Amino acid sequence: MQQFKRQPRLPKFAVPRRYDIRLKPDLDACKFAGSVAIDLDIVDDTKYIVLNAAELSVDTDSVMFTNRDVSEVLEPLQIDLVEDDEILVLEFAETLPIGPGVLSIGFEGTLNDKMKGFYRSTYEHNGEKKNMAVTQFEPVDARRCFPCWDEPACKATFKITLDLPSELVALSNMPIVEEKVDGHLKTVSYQESPIMSTYLVAVVVGLLDYVEDHTSDGVRVRVYCQVGKANQGKFALSVAVRTLELYKRYFAMPYSLPKLDMVAIPDFAFGAMENYGLHSAAANKQRVVTVVAHELAHQWFGNLVTMEWWTHLWLNEGFATWVSYLASDSLFPEWKVWTQFLDEPTEGLKLDGLAESRPIEVEVKHAGEITEIFDAISYKKGASVIRMLQSYLGAECFQRSLASYIKKYAGSNAKTQDLWAALEEGSGEPVNKLMNSWTKQKGYPVVSVKFEDQNLVFEQSQFLSSGSHGDGQWIVPITFCCGSYDVRKNFLLQKKSETLDIKEFLSDKRDAASAWIKINVDQTGFYRVKYDEDLAAKLRYAIENKYLSPTDRFGILDDSFALCMARQQTLSSLLTLMGVYRGEPDYTVLSNLINISYKVATIAADAAPELLDYVKQFFISLFQSSAEMLGWEPKKGEGHLDAMLRGEILNALAVFGHDLTLNEANRRFLTFLGDRNSPLLPPDIRKAAYVAVMQKVSTSNRLGSLASCPDPDIILELLNFLLSSEVRSQDAVFGLAVSREGRETAWTWLKSILERVHINANWVQSIQNEEHLVQTLKKLAQRK
Repeated sequence: MQQFKRQPRLPKFAVPRRYDIRLKPDLDACKFAGSVAIDLDIVDDTKYIVLNAAELSVDTDSVMFTNRDVSEVLEPLQIDLVEDDEILVLEFAETLPIGPGVLSIGFEGTLNDKMKGFYRSTYEHNGEKKNMAVTQFEPVDARRCFPCWDEPACKATFKITLDLPSELVALSNMPIVEEKVDGHLKTVSYQESPIMSTYLVAVVVGLLDYVEDHTSDGVRVRVYCQVGKANQGKFALSVAVRTLELYKRYFAMPYSLPKLDMVAIPDFAFGAMENYGLHSAAANKQRVVTVVAHELAHQWFGNLVTMEWWTHLWLNEGFATWVSYLASDSLFPEWKVWTQFLDEPTEGLKLDGLAESRPIEVEVKHAGEITEIFDAISYKKGASVIRMLQSYLGAECFQRSLASYIKKYAGSNAKTQDLWAALEEGSGEPVNKLMNSWTKQKGYPVVSVKFEDQNLVFEQSQFLSSGSHGDGQWIVPITFCCGSYDVRKNFLLQKKSETLDIKEFLSDKRDAASAWIKINVDQTGFYRVKYDEDLAAKLRYAIENKYLSPTDRFGILDDSFALCMARQQTLSSLLTLMGVYRGEPDYTVLSNLINISYKVATIAADAAPELLDYVKQFFISLFQSSAEMLGWEPKKGEGHLDAMLRGEILNALAVFGHDLTLNEANRRFLTFLGDRNSPLLPPDIRKAAYVAVMQKVSTSNRLGSLASCPDPDIILELLNFLLSSEVRSQDAVFGLAVSREGRETAWTWLKSILERVHINANWVQSIQNEEHLVQTLKKLAQRK
């Protein structure tokens, strides 16, 4: 049996074709019983069947293999559940006959509280706590619900039957075909699914209500919520119906299932999940749109065409992230989401600027490694290089080639190179060579630019946030414009350095002396740009006079901040640049300016505390005019982005101690305490008001425990509260973002927990994500 241990993939002796799964969840005891009959083909001589199973108790008497050709029933000689490798090894006395057969297994499991596999989520109904049963199988947790070939390439069809209390609602990927009620129990059977991977199987059982609509071609769409809250799902429902219609046109292929359900789950480890025909949606308005659009994109790109192995996860997640913005922009153009998309490459650039980063495509050698790649590299860098490629090839060519790719691989599996081949065939461009330089090596370049004798001199080197030098080299799609967006040029920078004659863009010497030059137009490229001082000064002038688009104003600021943090530019040059953004009108640009100001203030507090008050006053003067323009009250007919910006900019002024903002926030908050229906504290500015109030709170007069408070005693009380049962693990992570003044308290608190149980450095490597961290800390905190 040793031959099957510590292997990256299951052996190929048997190929699953169809699963017949029956589950009986017990929501009171938090357990479930089940059985599975798997139609499979034995394709090679073997005495073994090896499949995945984890945290299940297998009924050994129930395990049998029936040969379809001769109706012979074979019982295994030995059954081993190898927990370390999450495999179930069945050894038979004789070599199994080649051909079709059925493997039957009975099992039991626990509805865990880990937000993976088949787990329990809690909610309140009529003041009483209730459990619901929920599945989350991506990436490799279907094996925690039923024994299976838990790999994306092992596609099969699924027939699901559920036994449950008759008052509960039961959902799965497919519509119900039969529901039999027998007293307090009922049995619900579902249509057999199309061919799909195990990680897409979904089940939800609980007290639920819904709202419903249909697409133009008859697909039934529902949003399920807790009883009494169904109306809260109407916006998500409208978005889902419109998005399905949009994707049908964009991918040139209709949605492939007869129904789609979206379910609001109280406890969920991911933002959402793309289970074929059924997934979860988040809450706030813009977040709802991007989440719904992201998950519905997977119904084509991921569910219909599935990655062959987790090495290609980025194709699923990077593409769905990018196309969610495409859909959001189509549905709500007034939100200007392509400007907001810049938050994605910003996060990707931040992580990928570390020496410890990884390539987009990384070999996954064991199931335990898979969760590590659900990160900003797969999602955000992945989305950014796809946008870069789309911009380089052109939107129409990209869409046409993508539709061809989906048509070719529908119902099967594909690798990254398969997509590049389709795009290369459709465009005639060297897509494979170009994109390999971005997906098979980690990092990205900083492109340094200087102007000499009517030439632009470009030089690329690997950007590292530490300021060190890297040796990477890329094929960089360079775009630039000169003095106007009408004067533009594109080319591929394939060497370490190249010189480009731009005399044709400069009509006379006066142009050469004054024209601004912007590299990486609209920030579609995944790289940083460093300008010489002369070019930088002209760009500052262009920003101050609003000659540049919001995306370019964002990019210049973000690049300058990154270069400053990497010690490639001075802090004074960054502050000089920030000064020309005074009165900045765009939400995304100003939001980034605010975030950078927080970081600069933190650096100043550590490096030169005596200058902190001056730094705060500088930022107050930077944001004051924008705050005065927006005011505290929503204006009739104002845009969605103004409402979002108001809260952010008032929050910044509160953090920097602007007296007028603090006083007004306190006044509104006290009025709100006396009358919760008061219009003085609408939702968009509540956080700003709470932060302002907390600036002057201490243990003697505290109004609540908020992470923004500078008082160390309140921070300590907050941190202990986060680990209590009163706070969901998925929510507790937000409370860990304590104020600058609270960092030492938080660090001491964390060390005290770890030292109590003698935790060593290896513990850090075992943490999979933020929710896992909180769950682990809760368990450690309970130990003596």
